[in-house]
Amino acid sequence: MAAIRIANLLKSGQPGDSVTLQGWVRTKRAQKSLCFINVNDGSCMGGLQIVADADLADYDAIMAQLSTGASVEIVGTVVESPAKGQRIEVKAEQITVFGGADETYPLQKKRHSFEFLRTLGHLRSRTNTLGAVFRVRNVAAQAVHQFFRDRAFMWVNTPILTASDCEGAGEMFTVTNLNLNQPPLVDNQAVDLAQDFFGKPAYLTVSGQLEAEIMAMAFTNVYTFGPTFRAENSNTSRHLAEFWMIEPEMAFCDLLGNMELAEEFLKYIFQTVLEQCADDMAFFNQRIDDSVLATADNIINNEFARITYTEAVDQLLKADKKFEFPVEWGIDLQSEHERYLAEALFQKPVIVTDYPAAIKAFYMRLNDDQKTVAAMDVLAPKVGEIIGGSQREERLDVLETRIGEAGLPLDAYWWYLDLRRYGTVPHAGFGLGFERLIQFMTGMTNIRDVIPFPRTPDNIEF
Repeated sequence: MAAIRIANLLKSGQPGDSVTLQGWVRTKRAQKSLCFINVNDGSCMGGLQIVADADLADYDAIMAQLSTGASVEIVGTVVESPAKGQRIEVKAEQITVFGGADETYPLQKKRHSFEFLRTLGHLRSRTNTLGAVFRVRNVAAQAVHQFFRDRAFMWVNTPILTASDCEGAGEMFTVTNLNLNQPPLVDNQAVDLAQDFFGKPAYLTVSGQLEAEIMAMAFTNVYTFGPTFRAENSNTSRHLAEFWMIEPEMAFCDLLGNMELAEEFLKYIFQTVLEQCADDMAFFNQRIDDSVLATADNIINNEFARITYTEAVDQLLKADKKFEFPVEWGIDLQSEHERYLAEALFQKPVIVTDYPAAIKAFYMRLNDDQKTVAAMDVLAPKVGEIIGGSQREERLDVLETRIGEAGLPLDAYWWYLDLRRYGTVPHAGFGLGFERLIQFMTGMTNIRDVIPFPRTPDNIEF
């Protein structure tokens, strides 16, 4: 008999059903001739209670092997449960222990700190909180694909190895196969990159946007969803060196269409997670942050406010609040400014548009005032910026000037400029850090706890 997932059994199992289930022991409570075993297989928050009595074959030998962390297969019959809070349980008729776990198993029945659990990346997914996080992450990832599939977007796989710096910030990981102990040199000085694998500098990508623009020029609406990398030496609760990005690009689209898609996207992902991970979200609301469900409701059931950067600065200057970072036109808004706009001023998500060109990337479309660009940031209560995007610069001459002003070499972007030479169109897109989204949804305070294997300075286990 094929094993049934515990989530499905708890949902639809009926007394009298013969079942096989597999999982890991969370707890064991033994009495003289009876044992209650809680088994979880990761499919849901709750485990299933297994009742084993002394009539079970090899009862004593099996009980000796059963402990927290042991893996088991249970064959038995579903019965009504007399215990409070559970509809059914399973009376065991056969128990097979695949692998035991001795007293050194570190996840015993007690609350562990997230700092401690980060040292156990190979085991922490078995805990209630991390299990809930990764179920939400899974459903959200599938919702990302479904959202774009429903709108006829093509999923494109942009390169992880690249020669271009999309953001122009220079915080890139270098990739090489040269012998770093004895690299080839030019005139006994600089490293001879002509002898490297690609014959020139290569990096891990910081964004798939530029390559997604290539594909949008052929397929109209595309999106990327994959890993990106930043060599930013930040030991904060909001930064990772490796993270996943969602980046749609739309040809024949302006800033307004970009804003509308971003709002639809956030609402869809939150709604899907609430529907499919109700127990997990209720757990976060109870144990992690009691505003998780209210935050989701705020996203789903409110029209996002819209305001220009100039209007936002005016509102911040009028605010009856002292900010750590002084406000003036031309600054890059800080998290405290963004949160004031979303939390105090509008009390819901707000989209800020038309930022100063000097603080935004070269590829953003220059507005007619020659001072601002057609950029947008979606700001959310509690986190500030959650989405960043823009209408892209489609005019060849303006783009060449902007690349030069950014101090970037034109020849490195020859192919990007070709897109403006051959059939250029207005187009737009945005980027969303997937881990930031999961952190926002779940109320988890540290981004390292919403990705299975976080990559941060001095940390590359597993």
